Amino acid sequence: MRIGIDLGGTKIEGIALDDRGHELARHRIATPQGPYEQTIAAITAVVGELEKQTGQSGSVGIGTPGALSPATGLIKNANSTRLIGHALDRDLEAALGRKVRIANDANCFAVSEAVDGAAAGAAIVFGVILGTGCGGGIAIDGKVVTGANAIAGEWGHNPLPQPRAEEMSVPVCYCGRVGCIETFLSGPGLARDHAATTGDALTAAEIVAGADRGEEKAQASLDRYIDRLARALGSVINILDPDCIVLGGGMSNCRQLYERVPAIWGRYIFSDAVSTRLLPPKHGDSSGVRGAAWLWNEKS
Repeated sequence: MRIGIDLGGTKIEGIALDDRGHELARHRIATPQGPYEQTIAAITAVVGELEKQTGQSGSVGIGTPGALSPATGLIKNANSTRLIGHALDRDLEAALGRKVRIANDANCFAVSEAVDGAAAGAAIVFGVILGTGCGGGIAIDGKVVTGANAIAGEWGHNPLPQPRAEEMSVPVCYCGRVGCIETFLSGPGLARDHAATTGDALTAAEIVAGADRGEEKAQASLDRYIDRLARALGSVINILDPDCIVLGGGMSNCRQLYERVPAIWGRYIFSDAVSTRLLPPKHGDSSGVRGAAWLWNEKS
């Protein structure tokens, strides 16, 4: 049995899968907002509840914001700041009495969709989270790729490729840099662009819905978004050359992306033809927690 834990800022969700990926049990609790030690205790309790429900013990994989620094062995780059500077893997191993595997939540998404999701069987998969932020993860032969600096797949903090004149003046990203892909392709990025162009304060979901209804201003904003996504993914394809790219997060619900982005991304890709497939997720919001469980798989 494989247990996956999705450690979020507001919830901790756990799932137990059998060897074929069938769900055996699921349990969710609120993420403690107090000291770090409360998070360790909460994760331990979720694992205990899943094992109680199934009557089995299992391997444990953790999907977490941020990553374990190869330099220090401590969590870095986490928007859940109480985790930063802690040895999350070693602390959980001590609490659970077994080895654990930890990966960034976007990496878990990529693994989930590569193992038994939309990209099942594909050799190289790039998983994209287009939500509040703009994350990415890489899975090769169903295994997560972490990288020498534990930042593999972090495309959102590269500059938007081939910026137009109107794209040169954008807000500073939370990371301190200017022109990051995330400032354009996150949900808030689409909303900011629409407001700056039209004066209308709408959410990303409202803009997409408006475009689906044929509203001209909403469609114009989505057109700009689609071209920017094609440029950004084109640069990923030039480097990684994945078989599949799977979209997650709120913007993955936009149906126009799957036909229109591949129709134009060839302009930005160094190839006479592009066979990479752009796919919606099979497991939706469950991909993160399922991917955490699949951090322990028979190919690892």
